[in-house]
Amino acid sequence: MSHDLPSWVHASPDVAAALAAGSPVVALESAVITHGLPRPANIEIARQMEAQVSSAGARPATVAVLEGEIRVGLSPEDLERLALALDTRKVSRRDLGIVTAQGGNGGTTVSATLHIAQAAGIRVLATGGIGGVHRGTTGDISADLPELAQTPMAVVCSGAKSILDLPRTLEWLETEGMPVIGWQTDQFPAFFSVTSGLPVTGRVNDADQAAAILRSHWSLGQKGAVLICVPCPPEAAMPAAEAEAALDRALSEAAQGGVSGKELTPFLLSRLVEHTGGASLRANLALLRQNARVAGEIACAWVRWSRILEA
Repeated sequence: MSHDLPSWVHASPDVAAALAAGSPVVALESAVITHGLPRPANIEIARQMEAQVSSAGARPATVAVLEGEIRVGLSPEDLERLALALDTRKVSRRDLGIVTAQGGNGGTTVSATLHIAQAAGIRVLATGGIGGVHRGTTGDISADLPELAQTPMAVVCSGAKSILDLPRTLEWLETEGMPVIGWQTDQFPAFFSVTSGLPVTGRVNDADQAAAILRSHWSLGQKGAVLICVPCPPEAAMPAAEAEAALDRALSEAAQGGVSGKELTPFLLSRLVEHTGGASLRANLALLRQNARVAGEIACAWVRWSRILEA
């Protein structure tokens, strides 16, 4: 189960050792640290997510670009430097060559993290919500979606960010043949809210069931990702109507201010924190912690399954 790292991936010693030993590893995207959350919540949740992965028995591997190096696994000092830096870029897969050539710093989105993690031999990624099809008639589709369609990894998330068009995002995923699995639920989560009212394509109740689906899906020659969708913890979740009302205000402000493209999501998330009195931030932090723990459990189950089948 060991994997040779490509020369352009710089893994921390503990992550490199875990990968060489075939131990469970979970990739963590870093755009949520650099662009998704305010300070100091960003560094606090970065540490907490790593701790949740570790508590489940897996090795956390936060992915980022630092001084032009693609890093898989950060030291505590580097994690803090990334969270506090003011010169970081939001890096999708498209941007990786540019940022590395220019020696820059960047928080990697789901698309960039998937590309890097797969190259490193990691099979499980944890995030908050994936990108998707944007609302309205702009035709804007997140780079996360085509990357998910071609990358065989388990992506643990709380659905797509609720600022997106969730029905159209699910249709896109269906068209590309990606399973959308509910973690102890039959409905697609709506990020800040427990459910969107939309169905998933399958359900699992524990990590072993999830690992079995991953093994079966990929053994049939399927090439894309499998989404494991974990609802926001009920005690921290927002009522769907409340979240939607706050989002309508934020979308109106974005339109009036001409905010679009890669700046739109950070803008909307920031405005939602203000309009909900911090409720959206509390929900976001709670689901990030939970997703990291679930991802750690699934990574451990995946390794157990793989070792049994290889024995």
